[in-house]
Amino acid sequence: MEKDFGLKILLVLHFLLHSICLSEQLLSSQVQTLFRIQNLLNYPPALSSWNNDTNFCNTEQSSTVTVICYEESITQLHIIGGKGASALPENFSIDSFVTTLVKIPSLKVIRLVSLGLWGPLPSKFSRLSLLEILDLSSNYFQGDIPREISSLTSLQTLVLDGNKFTGRLPNGIGSLIVLAVLSVRNNSLDGHLPDTLGNLHNLRVLALSRNNFTGDVPDLSSLENLQILDLADNSFGPKFPRVSSKIQSIVLRNNKFTAGIPEKVQSYNHLEHMDISSNRFMGPFPPSLLSLPSITYLNVAGNKFTGMVFEDNQCNAGLDFVDLSTNLLSGRLPSCLMTGSKHRIVHFSNNCLATGDSSQHPFSFCRNEALAVGILPHHQKQKPSPKVVLAFIVCGSITGGVVLVCATILIVRNFLAKEAARKTPTRLIVENASSTYTLKLFTDARYVTQAMKLGSLSLPSYRTFSLEELKVATNNFDATTFIGNNSDSQMYRGQVKDGSYIAIRCLKMKQFNNSQNVMHHIELMSKLRHHHLVSTLGHCFECYLDDSSVSRIFLVFEYVPNGTLRRWISDKHAKRRLTWTQRIATAIGVARGIQFLQFGIVPGIFSNNIKITDIVLDQNLVAKICSYNLPILAENVKEKFQNLSSGSKELKSVRANYEEKLDVFDFGVILLEIISGRQINTKNEAQVIQNQLQESIMANEVARKTVVDPAIRNSCSDESLKTMIEICSRCLLQDAEDRPSVEDVIWNLQFAAQVQDALKRDSSSSDASPISHLYNLQTNLSCNSKTAWI
Repeated sequence: MEKDFGLKILLVLHFLLHSICLSEQLLSSQVQTLFRIQNLLNYPPALSSWNNDTNFCNTEQSSTVTVICYEESITQLHIIGGKGASALPENFSIDSFVTTLVKIPSLKVIRLVSLGLWGPLPSKFSRLSLLEILDLSSNYFQGDIPREISSLTSLQTLVLDGNKFTGRLPNGIGSLIVLAVLSVRNNSLDGHLPDTLGNLHNLRVLALSRNNFTGDVPDLSSLENLQILDLADNSFGPKFPRVSSKIQSIVLRNNKFTAGIPEKVQSYNHLEHMDISSNRFMGPFPPSLLSLPSITYLNVAGNKFTGMVFEDNQCNAGLDFVDLSTNLLSGRLPSCLMTGSKHRIVHFSNNCLATGDSSQHPFSFCRNEALAVGILPHHQKQKPSPKVVLAFIVCGSITGGVVLVCATILIVRNFLAKEAARKTPTRLIVENASSTYTLKLFTDARYVTQAMKLGSLSLPSYRTFSLEELKVATNNFDATTFIGNNSDSQMYRGQVKDGSYIAIRCLKMKQFNNSQNVMHHIELMSKLRHHHLVSTLGHCFECYLDDSSVSRIFLVFEYVPNGTLRRWISDKHAKRRLTWTQRIATAIGVARGIQFLQFGIVPGIFSNNIKITDIVLDQNLVAKICSYNLPILAENVKEKFQNLSSGSKELKSVRANYEEKLDVFDFGVILLEIISGRQINTKNEAQVIQNQLQESIMANEVARKTVVDPAIRNSCSDESLKTMIEICSRCLLQDAEDRPSVEDVIWNLQFAAQVQDALKRDSSSSDASPISHLYNLQTNLSCNSKTAWI
């Protein structure tokens, strides 16, 4: 028995010694991993105390480095570098670093903050299956957040603040069902948030500020544990986020929210901090926000809230900060804001409150601004007092008298104007246009030529759009509706209520832009309606609240769906190209559009610098000019037109002829691409193709067709092709005086079209003589040349 007992004791001692050795071996491997990490991090100051004598599991914790062990394994690693640490050297490899780090599979908490780590975040992090907290903030990580991060099913906290991550938030992040903190502030993430965020029922903190996120926030109302929502400095909107009534902090500052505050927000009894400043919230401001039982911070500045506040509105005693400034509020400032805690900060400037100081606008300003953005005032139905009724009767009588007098004056004035117009030759209106270049020039039909009326289309009447209409049409100017941009504007595609599509050009006004000149431009554009111009349907102004000046202009055009002419002529990826007949018809359309710009209005619009990419095709492949010389933001718009109509008669004729020929030259370059089917982007390219076409005029038919687009080489008649090449060459002559007029260009293009059509008919009928056909064509063209452009 004693022998057996002694044997058992020996076995137990042996097992214990083996376990101790094994633990020491495991710990030794992890220690070597820590030293490797120290080396890869370029021996940062925070790790300067690590050496061969360091007992990592028993080292005193500090604010910069902490290692925590459990059962002889490292479970937590905290390394905090200096604030604003620069990126690690170029020879640093994030892949090698993470490969080393995952050799400690027992890690549950990793905090590697401000260490200069850079490069794309490796997916190898997913090998740390026990990871509960991952904090990699204030580094230089870039690229997408790897989708493999969603495999860390034990993850409770993910903090990636202050890096350079791009792309979208991974959709799989919604599978991290125990995640309580998600913070990716101050990166360059974009796009819409994944709907799967609504699955994170344990989420307490969602911090996404200072990124480029867009669109509406997913429904978070089922997240009962969510306490902090920080979405500041993005492009979220237009709808207010849906969250649980247990929310404690909402920060929506500097986004694109436009709708009103939902009524449910007034029942957020746990809400302590609310910052929705610098958005475009509209509608009545709910004063009950001031008295929420837990509210301590409320900032609604820089919106378009309307309505009245009253002296007897209640405030929460713990409210320390309130900012109501730069809205459209009226009434009187609640007395509770001024009589509460002495530490309370209150801002309320740039409203229409009755405070008696210069920081407020007059009441009419807020009312007009509210109407301008489509916010109708709320009226309470009250029975008017007898005094009010009497006042209305008196005012109505006075107003009626004034209207009657004004009507009499207008009738007499119109009669005298008609008499004067009947005695004044029409040509004098053109010569004296510079002295009458006002809005009258666009509203009075005498200043619009007959051609302008004949060229107009059956489009909807020009009107003013509200900003809300345009936001609804474009889903709050969502990125998916973006068409393109240039140096001063952006283009969006929208769909209005009747189902039709529109194109919206957004221009930002600058301080030196003259609003009167802008109005001249818009008035002119409202009249520019022609079959071969992209017509304007309306406009919208967005104004600054402080001085009512225009901040942005939205021009609404008809939407032309088939892209540019180049896409149908010389685009290598085009699935279909225009036939020869269609190309001639397109060229005629462009020429008619140019002629209308030059002579269809008074004064004309010249030097339009039209390129083939400025020509678009509608659903019927009708060509329309979408860009011409009307610089809406230029300061010299008025002077430009005055100059065109000033000076002697001879000087005006020379100037108009020269500027007309500039447009003819640009049209010649477009013809080069139409004929050759080759893209022309430089003067040298245009010169080379021009030389080839000129040489082909004297060659035979076979040689001539070798220089044209192979797509139409076998379908174009030689006479038609030769006519097109000849008029193209004449348009490109160096001396402007030698170039043809626009009317001459149209005559030749129509001749080319009818020759093509006549020879097609001849192929089915041999009775008619080609000579008689040409004679009839020339006769018809001579008769119609004056009206061909209408």
